This record gives sequence, structure tokens and C-alpha cells, in this order.
Amino acid sequence: MRAWGLKLGLMACAAVTASAGEPSLRRNGLFWVEVQKGSEQVAPKSSIRISTFGAVAVKGIAGSELSYVVIKRVKAKSEAEARRLLSAYRVRLSRQGKVTHLWVQGGSEMAELEVTAPQDSGEVRVETRAGSVDASQFNGAVIAETGGGRVTVDQVSGDVVAKTAAGEIALGRIGGDAHCVSGAGAIRAETIHGQALFETGGGDISVRQVDGAVRCTTNGGGIHIAQAGNIVIADTAGGPIEVGYAKGMVTANNSAGGPIRVGSASGAQCESAGGAIRLTSFGGGLKASTAVGSIVARFQTQPAEDSFLSTSHGDITVWIPSNLKVTVRAQNASYGGPKRIVSDFPDIAVKLTGAATVAEGSLNGGGPLVKLAGTGGMIYIKREEK
Repeated sequence: MRAWGLKLGLMACAAVTASAGEPSLRRNGLFWVEVQKGSEQVAPKSSIRISTFGAVAVKGIAGSELSYVVIKRVKAKSEAEARRLLSAYRVRLSRQGKVTHLWVQGGSEMAELEVTAPQDSGEVRVETRAGSVDASQFNGAVIAETGGGRVTVDQVSGDVVAKTAAGEIALGRIGGDAHCVSGAGAIRAETIHGQALFETGGGDISVRQVDGAVRCTTNGGGIHIAQAGNIVIADTAGGPIEVGYAKGMVTANNSAGGPIRVGSASGAQCESAGGAIRLTSFGGGLKASTAVGSIVARFQTQPAEDSFLSTSHGDITVWIPSNLKVTVRAQNASYGGPKRIVSDFPDIAVKLTGAATVAEGSLNGGGPLVKLAGTGGMIYIKREEK
């Protein structure tokens, strides 16, 4: 069986070689440039594999043909020397079952590769040792990996995996899940209809819309998520965290210090080594702590869980609608007596206990606990009329 498979592969290679056009050679400054073209018919729903060592652009089109253009460059003093150097490049196209594989190998300089392939391909996988990757307009999954360079993927109906050792990753409209990893570079995404997992060694992560859960990690940069249809987990070693809207719980951690803002979520759990925290909840509990910075929290609807807000140096302001059923307990260890806590609710009495100022009371019969702990600032318990 192995010998038969090898024979079929050799027959496929021979067919491709026959369909490839003669390379064209021209001089461009210090470089000699050779362009080589080829094409091959592929079976419906076949998977495409591309392996090269330079920039790649692959686009899905209607039909059943895979076509490629390879642009090769070498530095040489003469045409003869250029042809000798260019002969080291190898371009091969083969089929094995439902997989069509295009290789570009050899050569002293990186080669540029442009490919068009059937848009209904089952999976498109692109691997390059160095250079940018641009993939678009496919109905199936796309996997794009580069040893260094930008990765751009757009208009893909299936899942997407994008990885680069150093470079930016940009996603447009993705129909499935998205998993992006960059050694050092920003990650940006427009619309992800599945879940999203983004990781970068250093750079901002910006997301406009994800219909599923979102998890973002960066070792140095901000995280900006406009809209998420499920839970959000955001972790940065330095930079702001901003979540506009999340249908699920938001968990945010800023280990090196920086602000955190959650515009609206079903609950939030946030921690910062130093930075202001702004939270809004519509049903869940709010838990937030910061070493240095103020906290502002707003309840939109009746919380189902307890909440806890704490800062070592800064103000705490909590907005509570007048119709909510909650129990409030606040303690401020700052110097200055009862004036360190200000309450808009008569049912929440403020008094001095030892060296601390405390306030406790139940609103509308009481409910989930809202606990506030501050040092070095004020605590404001504000009434929001409904």
C-alpha cells in the first residue's frame, strides 16, 4: 500500500510539473527576480497544505483549481550566477487522498507566494518559516503559522488558528472559534461568531465582537473588548482592561497595575495591583480590589450574589437603585471619623467604632450583602432613583 501511495504521489507531481509554466527572469536593482506559476485541479472538499519560507497570500475562489505564483529573488552579479542560485529553489505540488500539498523550499532569500484555492476546501493550513500570512474567503477552517510576521485572516466561515513568533495578528469576520498566539505583537479582531482565545507575549488585544466566551492574556499591553456573548477572562501584566458589554461574568486581573472598566456585565471579579476600577452589574455580584486607586460600582438590577469592594488607598463609590433588596456593610479605616462614609440612605447608619468608621443597614428588607472596605479615602453609598 505504501509503494502504491508513493507511486500516485509521483504521478501527481509529474502532472503538476507538466502544467507549470516556464519561469521568467528579470533584473530589479541588486536582485534578480524569477516568477514561476503553476496550477492543479483538486477534489471537492479537499484540504490544502502550504509550506514555504516567505510571505504567503492565499485566497478562496469558486471552482476546483489551485493556482500559485512564486516570486523568487537572489542577489547576483550576473545572469548566470542568478540562474545558478535560483536553481536551488524547489516548488512542488502533490496530492495524497483528500490533501493537496504545495511546497516551496531551498534558496538563499525568502520567496513570495500567492495562491488561489477552492473556497469550499475542507481545511487550509499555511506554514512559513518567516514572513507574513494573509488568508481569506474560505468556507472551512484556516490554520496560519509563521516564524515571524503579520498574520491576517478574514471572511472565513470555519474555525481559525493564527500563530506568529513575532508580529501582529488581525482577524476580520470569522464564523467559528478563533485561537491566536503571538510571541510579541498586537492582536485585533472584528467579529468572531464562536469563542475566542487570544494570547500575546507583549502587545494590545482589541476585540469588537465575540458571540461566545472570550479569554485574553498579554504580558504587557491593554485589553479592549467591546462586546462578548458569554464570560470574559482578561489578564494583563500592565495596561488597561476595558470590557464594554459581556453577557456573562467578567474576570479581570491586572498584575502590574492599571485601570479596569466593565461597562455592563452579569457580574465581575476584578483585581489590580494599582489602578482605578469601574464596574456595572445587571444581576450578578461585584468583587473588586485594588492596592491603589478608586472604585466605582453601579448595580442596575437586583443582585443574586454577595459583593465585595476593597481599596487600600482611594475612594469607593457604590450606586444602588432605591428599589433593590440588599444589606450594606461598610468600613473605612481612614483618619477623620464619621465623615469618611457618606450615605444617601437613612436605613444605613454611619457611626464611629474605635479607630474605624462603619455603616450598616438593610434596604427594602435586606438581601445579598454589599461589603465595602476602604483605607485612605472616602466611601460613598449613593441612591440611584428608579
